[in-house]
Amino acid sequence: MDLGLSGKVAFVAAASAGLGKAAALELAREGARVAICARSAEKIAAAAEEIAASGAEVLPLVCDVTDPEQVAAAVAATVERFGGLQILVTNAGGAPPGRFDALDDAAWERGWRLNFLSIVQLIRAAVPHMAAAGWGRIVTITSVTVKQPQDDLLISSAVRPGVVGLVRSLASQLGADGITVNNVAPGFTATDRVTEIFTARAAANGTSLEDEMRSITERSPLGRMGQPDELAAVIAFLCSTRAAYVTGQTVVVDGGTYRGLA
Repeated sequence: MDLGLSGKVAFVAAASAGLGKAAALELAREGARVAICARSAEKIAAAAEEIAASGAEVLPLVCDVTDPEQVAAAVAATVERFGGLQILVTNAGGAPPGRFDALDDAAWERGWRLNFLSIVQLIRAAVPHMAAAGWGRIVTITSVTVKQPQDDLLISSAVRPGVVGLVRSLASQLGADGITVNNVAPGFTATDRVTEIFTARAAANGTSLEDEMRSITERSPLGRMGQPDELAAVIAFLCSTRAAYVTGQTVVVDGGTYRGLA
């Protein structure tokens, strides 16, 4: 299937590893020119080298997505390098796991800035360029916690559902400019972030990392965790010309673990 992404310019946040890097690599394989960012210059350069091996043009940028000035500068650098911006994939690290009595105001503030406000700032910087082109795709990476809260991921469970409301509202506001806005909600996927969560659970429960992972995979109809490239394939489709009539949606990518009807 031709996704119509050849020559399009994409900006993927937090792309030095995990889901962000997988999304950037998939878009690059589909012919997009890709700007990627992360806080570590060394890590984002290594990711750019890996993505460039696919033959794509890649621009690595150092950017903390919780800093609005750095976000604006990174998007501006992307437009200067490639002459425009049509695709935005928002992403950021997760808030620290923990129960309510273990989370102070600083943790809540960081979770809000990381998992909600960074998305607002990235979209604010990108939308004028998409509107000027009359075509755009915005995909936010959140978590299945927008559908099924997790007790030990309290900040994520409280903050990320706000992104769903943002996506639905922006879909209405930006549709006339040819811009679609969707959200992907990955379940437990084999990344360093998931290992961190399960390690914390094992410490709290007096179990092993392997036991905690097994408890998750046993609940999945597919009997395993997802792989980053499986989420990336969904993101690439939502960014494509083929998905022109899909907007305002949250697509859960969790191997069928979430059993709700809505």
